[in-house]
Amino acid sequence: MSVPTPPHRPQGPTKGGSAPAAATGKRSLWRFLSLALLLVLVLPPLQCALLRWVDPPVTETMLVRTLSRGWHTGVWSRPAYQWTDWADLPRHLPASAISSEDRGFFAHRGFDLVAIRRAWHRHQTRPEAKLVGGSTISQQVARNVFLWQHRSWLRKGLEAYYTLWMELLVPKQRILEVYLNIAELGPMVFGVEAAAHHWFGKPARRLSRGEGALLVAMLPAPNSWTPRTPHVQRRAAWIQRAGVRLPRSVLVSDNR
Repeated sequence: MSVPTPPHRPQGPTKGGSAPAAATGKRSLWRFLSLALLLVLVLPPLQCALLRWVDPPVTETMLVRTLSRGWHTGVWSRPAYQWTDWADLPRHLPASAISSEDRGFFAHRGFDLVAIRRAWHRHQTRPEAKLVGGSTISQQVARNVFLWQHRSWLRKGLEAYYTLWMELLVPKQRILEVYLNIAELGPMVFGVEAAAHHWFGKPARRLSRGEGALLVAMLPAPNSWTPRTPHVQRRAAWIQRAGVRLPRSVLVSDNR
């Protein structure tokens, strides 16, 4: 007598059958997050160490400005940018930059705590007002070279991390040299050399004290102001009156 064959029943996934796949997905996620964290921790010090010796051929700010301008206007052009070594810069230019942007530059380690507290207090008491930061020259270099301009807590956190490494690995004079060469000083005009040619038709080494102060005075709004803007001229006059002296250790020679 034959034994009847039981009807075939499709077998679904066994209880817990998806556990290996879920475990694999979690491992992949943790591996990705670990690699991302490692990249965030390791890349900034490597970039800052490279900045100590290598002049940036381009910066993030230049790339973003070029892409934004091309996208909105259809005009694709390279930014005006020409590097000038510290030895070829008139020493009144870095003195004017420090006087205007960061008078404690040679005293702090990348952060002006007084300016930060002042900015935070202003934000707390007047939240509707435009948020004005207390960024030092070191922070501005970190932002302009490696990061983006749009304000966010993520950018501020990365900016602080880059600034810490920059102050550890890059001498103050070099930070100031980079700043003067990559600061935006006109629409698609970057650095004092390109700005000197753009606004005054001469190389940076031939700028007078007044002309150098006018360039620095445009830094808060280089896409809106020009050296002929009355507010810029008033700022330039104040910069010259309230000038600072560079430390002897950063003066290359006495004949400039």
